[in-house]
Formats: sequence, structure tokens, C-alpha cells
Amino acid sequence: MTKFKHNKKRNTAFLYESLIIELTKAILINDKEKQFQIKTMVKEGFNNSSMMRNDLKIYQAINETSNVEKEIAQRILTEAKKQKEQIDKKQLFNEQNKIIAQINKFLPKSFFSNFVPNYKNLASIAQIFNDTVSIKSRVLLESEVIEKMIEKDCDQEMLPIDSLTYKIFIEKFNHQYGDKLLEEQKTLLEKYITSFENNGLELKIYLNEEVGRLRDEVEGCFSRSLIKDDEKMQHKINEVISTLDDFKSREPTEQMLMKIISIQSLVKEIHANAN
Repeated sequence: MTKFKHNKKRNTAFLYESLIIELTKAILINDKEKQFQIKTMVKEGFNNSSMMRNDLKIYQAINETSNVEKEIAQRILTEAKKQKEQIDKKQLFNEQNKIIAQINKFLPKSFFSNFVPNYKNLASIAQIFNDTVSIKSRVLLESEVIEKMIEKDCDQEMLPIDSLTYKIFIEKFNHQYGDKLLEEQKTLLEKYITSFENNGLELKIYLNEEVGRLRDEVEGCFSRSLIKDDEKMQHKINEVISTLDDFKSREPTEQMLMKIISIQSLVKEIHANAN
């Protein structure tokens, strides 16, 4: 890609993706205070009436497009540039200032050095919108971005940015703390991390299936000799089933997720002991 100077702090998409990375880190080390701070920043900074949210959608429309015809890619880019022109630059600048100040106050200095997947593409998109960049450079950048939009990945389906980010930090977490997370726990955390992007729809769908699966697994424990001959164990199993039944009619909360993660570990342990 064409080389140029790029200000990460004024790239709305970079700020958003790096916040997601920091949230992932906080969840994996169970830092409740930092989780709260980051979620508050995201909810306030990228609310439906903010310029930053509108700006982010423009970046995402380009960055998340792949495997389309060249004409379609050009039309998407043209429409994105039109919408970018309608952004209130002063308001966007002020909103960025506010969230940058919060980042500097609450998050580590390494924030702006976070690895963000497709960072080069996000930087190129930012320069396309930059009036100070020469016409020639912008045309070259547009050509590179369009090529990426029409690019086909023959080896594997492209994963969402947040999923890629999540996997990177799961690997780092496992390296530091050991392979303590089960696959179902990793999936649950991933759905939770990205839940505010789609009003928690994917998280709710996953929880509905996972709670049902766990209930069946736990209920099946009654047939195990270790449990059917132990009244206290039976009582505990009934408590777990009641908890899972209660989850079916409730909105997801952080406390609920922690309990489900515990039950996932319990089910795994019961299977391990049985074997």
C-alpha cells in the first residue's frame, strides 16, 4: 500500500477496534473496573446520535466489504465518500477529543500500539477522506482499497474483525495463564464481547442453545452412580437446573455469564470424572 503519515487518534475505526481489544483483555483477566470504563466509553462515544458512530459505519461499509464485483466496490466507495462529506467535522473532532482524553486517563499508553487487524486498510480509508492528501495519492489509495474489496480469499472464509482480535488475545491469555478456557467458554466470551454491536442478538441466540444443552447435560447426571446415591449431590444438581431454567426468562447479565461459565466447567468436570 502507498506509504503516508497517518494519525491513529483521528481514525474513528482504529479507536473503536482498539477499545474492543482493551475490553477483551479486561474480560480475560477479569478486571471489572476496566471493563466498566471501556464499555461506558464505547456506549457514550458511539451512541446512535454521535458523529463517531456515523463515521464508524462509513469505515465499516468499506472495510468489511469483500468478494464483490469491481463496479459494486466503486459504488460503495462513492456512497461512503458522499456520507463522509455530511459528517459534522467539528462535532466529530470534539467527540474524538473526549474519548481520547478518557483513553489517556483510564487505559495504558500501549493503547495506540494495539495490533488492529486490517489496520493498513483502515489507514488508507482515512487518507481517502483526508483533503490534505494529494489527488494522485488519493486515487492510488482508492484503487488499493477497491482491490481489497473485490479480493477473494480462496483458502478460508474471512472472519469478523472482532473474532480475529478475540482469537489473538485468547492465545496470549492461554500462553500466560495456561489453557484454562474451554471452547464453549471462549465462544461465550466472544459473543459477549461483540454483543453491543447487534443489540445482543447473537449472544441471546447462543445462550438459548447453550443453556438448553447444559440443562440436558446436568439433568443426565442423575443417572450417574456417584450422584444418584448422594442426596446432597442431587440437591446441588437440582439447584443448578433451577438456575438454568431461570436464565431462560432473563436478559443476559455479566453475573449470569460468569455462572454459565462455572456450569460449563462443572459439566466438563463431571464428564472427566465419569471417564
